[in-house]
Amino acid sequence: MSTTRRKLTTIFSADVQGYSRLMAADEEGTLATLKKYRDAMGRLIEAHSGRVVNTWGDGLIAEFPSVVESVRAAIDVQNELAEYNAGRSADERMLFRIGINLGDVIVEGDDIYGDGVNIAARLEASAPPGGIVISNTVYDQVRNKMAVGFDFLGQLSVKNIDEAVPSYAVRIGDAPVTNPEPKETRTEWGRQPVPTAPPARGSVAANLARSPAISRTMAIIGFVAAIPVAVNLLSWQGEFWARWPLFGFAMLAGLIWARTNRLVDPILAILGVAGLGVIAVNLLSWSGEFWAAWPLLGISVAAGLRWITGPGRRRQAR
Repeated sequence: MSTTRRKLTTIFSADVQGYSRLMAADEEGTLATLKKYRDAMGRLIEAHSGRVVNTWGDGLIAEFPSVVESVRAAIDVQNELAEYNAGRSADERMLFRIGINLGDVIVEGDDIYGDGVNIAARLEASAPPGGIVISNTVYDQVRNKMAVGFDFLGQLSVKNIDEAVPSYAVRIGDAPVTNPEPKETRTEWGRQPVPTAPPARGSVAANLARSPAISRTMAIIGFVAAIPVAVNLLSWQGEFWARWPLFGFAMLAGLIWARTNRLVDPILAILGVAGLGVIAVNLLSWSGEFWAAWPLLGISVAAGLRWITGPGRRRQAR
């Protein structure tokens, strides 16, 4: 006889984008591919101390005692499945969407139920094909423990839950984020599905315009920075005081780039911008001494420690 209890756990929800289309084109081939991919997913979940709770159709639910390991498992899954898909045509690729939530669940035997599972399923429905979306409860636990980037997608509405759930996309390499197809998601594990609302403006769709938005921001900063220069030159009295406003705007632009770049760990990028800022202040207020050497030493030590001990660095590089 099963017992009912509650616990806090990390829920991992995954399913295939466009599964009905794949089945219509080739039922036997799609089922064989699904088994291969899901076996790989189960192996990687177990390797990260997770447990597959259940599977249905093209979907899978797993749980993890560690929030960090759940995200690492999701990244490894998407990387390995991307290798499997590399040899397939675009129409034959099987792309999974993954949603991860840390929440309280009801446990009955080997199954889990409740809002914690519902939120993970809703996040998965909002993920792009081949992508990962996490809740703010997951983000708070992993943001300083993994050398991967995160993009804020906005507030995600979940049926039967009063407050919207802030969600984040996990950056996997340089793969572009694309709009997910509308799909059905379960209001509760194993119960009747309900229609998923279309992606809200400012969520995944906003992430599509991320690069143009950053470019516009940089252009605005450049335009505003030109104003004190013009004022300084038009009222010239022998001193270029506009160098300090220019420095401030340059630091702002550098920090925006550091937080949004896809090339290096954002923390390392921020430390690099801070180091350049210290050098700039020293040169702009030069009095014959390079005092910036000492703060640069401290910043270099911090950057070195981040590079050596940053969790997930090797997984990201794979």
